Amino acid sequence: MVHGGKSMFGGSMCGKVRGMKQAPDFTLKDQDGKDRSLTDFRDHWVVLYFYPKDNTPGCTKEACAFRDAREAIAEYGNAVIIGISKDSPESHQKFAKKHGLTFTLLSDPDHAVAAAYDSWDPKFFFGKTLLGTKRNTFLIDPAGNIAKEYHGVDPSIHASEIITDLQQHQNH
Repeated sequence: MVHGGKSMFGGSMCGKVRGMKQAPDFTLKDQDGKDRSLTDFRDHWVVLYFYPKDNTPGCTKEACAFRDAREAIAEYGNAVIIGISKDSPESHQKFAKKHGLTFTLLSDPDHAVAAAYDSWDPKFFFGKTLLGTKRNTFLIDPAGNIAKEYHGVDPSIHASEIITDLQQHQNH
């Protein structure tokens, strides 16, 4: 388990998601400074999304789309939305207030959780290679298993993709 960016099992970081079925657990601070763990949401479907930075155009578009689709997402398996970036809890609180976000935002300042979910990797920007958060989402079932991965999502349509996939999982 990743706890505040540190592994809870004897010092080594948990493996990346690729090829894993069980979602790596973690404990991070939310926008109110409270510790939140993935296991807090067992018995719910979880939409766990990683985004680069609060208040940037693409991240704001994605967060507001999740905000607007929250009720539709929640009706399938009592699903919850959790956003994770390296921003501080204070930054998340301002971001949530400014845009009326009513879901959990978690602070991953050393990007250990993003790395565990294969969402902290090299990005190519104006001919340079930089490390950064990839815009990835993981749909996690009530037992804590990864049901679907979305890599490099389009923020303008992603919330509707999640609703469609939650509907499909409910019908199986």
